[in-house]
Amino acid sequence: MHITADRDRCVGAGQCVLAAPAVFDQDDDGLVAPMTFDPAEGEQDNVRQAVNVCPSSAIWIDKE
Repeated sequence: MHITADRDRCVGAGQCVLAAPAVFDQDDDGLVAPMTFDPAEGEQDNVRQAVNVCPSSAIWIDKE
């Protein structure tokens, strides 16, 4: 799995951090700051959840 995050689209809701805290963080402006773009297999369900709950569609999965 590989993910992409569009910081220009991010609204800082933090839903990604709540869904996948081992993969996503927020910077000082509250915008998405992925800690990895290739999450471990054990985090992939959490990443899918984060993608689904992101209100601005700022994160997505490039490849499974």
